[in-house]
Amino acid sequence: MPKVLIIDDDDMFRNMLVEMLSLEGYDISEASDGNTGLSVFTENTPDLVITDILMPEKEGMQTIREIRQIAPNVKIIALSGGGTHPTGLDYLQMALDLGADRSFPKPFKTSEFIEAIAQMIKP
Repeated sequence: MPKVLIIDDDDMFRNMLVEMLSLEGYDISEASDGNTGLSVFTENTPDLVITDILMPEKEGMQTIREIRQIAPNVKIIALSGGGTHPTGLDYLQMALDLGADRSFPKPFKTSEFIEAIAQMIKP
């Protein structure tokens, strides 16, 4: 069973993702910020990390960078409902530039999201 780590500070959104992906048969671990997410990552070595970009403690950009240093081949999906940086930079494009494999704006179409995950971590 593929392992997925979900890192998001929004409890309701994170719980929705946990429930949705558990129903799809994935082994889920979760964290509410990047620091906790990195600890969980090193303990569980997931096949896929889904991380929000804008979070307290350690934001998603730094989390993506650090995960890439630990495990260069792990699949990463970046999520953001935040739009753009005040300088006009697109958060999701920045995440892709830092090493995320895919990015999705919040909200997203559930079917597209589940399909992307299935393609990324085929058994």
